[in-house]
Amino acid sequence: MNDSALHQLARALLAGELSADAFLREIAPLGITDTGDTQLDLDRRRRCGFPEVVFGQGKTAEAIERIFRKSAEHGIDAFATRISSDQAKCLAAAFPAGRYNPVARTFRLLPPNRPSPREEGGRVTLVSAGTSDLPVAEEARETLLWTGAEIRMVHDVGVAGPHRLHAHLDQLAGADAVVVVAGMEGALPSVVGGWVDCPVVAVPTSVGYGASFGGLAALLGMLNSCASNVTVVNIDAGFKGGYVAGLIARNAALARNAARGKFAR
Repeated sequence: MNDSALHQLARALLAGELSADAFLREIAPLGITDTGDTQLDLDRRRRCGFPEVVFGQGKTAEAIERIFRKSAEHGIDAFATRISSDQAKCLAAAFPAGRYNPVARTFRLLPPNRPSPREEGGRVTLVSAGTSDLPVAEEARETLLWTGAEIRMVHDVGVAGPHRLHAHLDQLAGADAVVVVAGMEGALPSVVGGWVDCPVVAVPTSVGYGASFGGLAALLGMLNSCASNVTVVNIDAGFKGGYVAGLIARNAALARNAARGKFAR
């Protein structure tokens, strides 16, 4: 349950328009609601910073639609990853205002009249090594948009041409977090880590020749990074990279705003 809905219930309770038993029924059990296929966690934004996300692979479009409708009822920004084109057709018919990104394989549904959260979302720079890494980078980008982060993009700056990254160093300055998406040997996050004073979230991709072992070489290279500010998520996990960076950026923005007395947690 979001803060607005909880405030409305509290006002109704204080005004005598809602009984104590009805109030408890509305807020229990711990923000969990049954959609028929899943137990949707409505309270996750309050506890964890962002709402629950739907992993679309293996789910029917009808099941995802039920989750989205229940989320919309509670003012939750619904977001699903690994959505196929067939699933997307069904979801687009049910939610014409939804956004499907066929490259990222994501579908987002924002409540109407949602205010821009960017003032509270922080700043993230997303760096990709090559155009072959684009699907994973796009998944990270869509996730960051969903978190409310302000995003700067730097594409195709792999270590085969290091001067290309140097030309974009201004895009790295002032970021709360940097997401680096790379395959092959996975060296780019270490290079980026040497230029920034913030966490670098490395996302290995399965792009590469045979000895890359489907992204394992990039994963191990990133795990062995000599740059101390580099942390790593799973292979092709653009969503995880975007989520972690979005959470870092959100908390950094909240700290800045609290210091200015602008927002309270």
